[in-house]
Amino acid sequence: MAAKVIVSYDDTLNDHDALMLGRVLAEAGAELTLAYVRHTTQSERAREELEEHEAEALLERGARWLDDLSVERRVVVSGSTSTGLSWLAEQEDGDVVVFGSDYRTAAGHVVPQHSAQTLLEGGSSAVAIAPANYRSARDRRVARVGVLAAPGDDAAIATARELSDGLGATVTRDERQVDLLVVGSRMEAPEGRVMITAQAQNEIENATCPVLVVPRGVTIEFAAPLYVS
Repeated sequence: MAAKVIVSYDDTLNDHDALMLGRVLAEAGAELTLAYVRHTTQSERAREELEEHEAEALLERGARWLDDLSVERRVVVSGSTSTGLSWLAEQEDGDVVVFGSDYRTAAGHVVPQHSAQTLLEGGSSAVAIAPANYRSARDRRVARVGVLAAPGDDAAIATARELSDGLGATVTRDERQVDLLVVGSRMEAPEGRVMITAQAQNEIENATCPVLVVPRGVTIEFAAPLYVS
């Protein structure tokens, strides 16, 4: 069954990076949903209708950026982006939530923004983070999928293999230069929850490729591979 991937999108440049990473995951077989979290509602009906229209228009721009007007789109109202996305993932059985990096991040590097960091500290969905300016990458082909996981973390390794099968890539645990890095949760994390070690946090912030952090004991399964290795 194809992984369900929710892309957090609010039309900023770094969220265009998230769209690009969503496109890569879709190439591996994932089903995408674009999600925008509104933080307030308006008491006046006319103003609320205008806000709703603007939110839908924002998501349509994201769909056009993807060249896929059929992509699922959801507007969520929540005081917190991370809370709203967690709720949506629970409602729609979302497997992965995709973010761009923090807006102050240097091009080509990964720094979790606040909402992504919150989900890295006990969330129930995998978290994917795109490097800053990933939207402009000349070559986003994934040839090598790296794995950072504790011995015996079968879920992270299996997820990396799922991605490599879908993208026609190879899996490596030894190379520093990879095109996508899969990170496992710490051994003491509750089953089905994302929690990472200080070493993993450091590796994420030193990464120059997209990062996918998976919950403890959960393999993210993608659809039938597009390529044959």
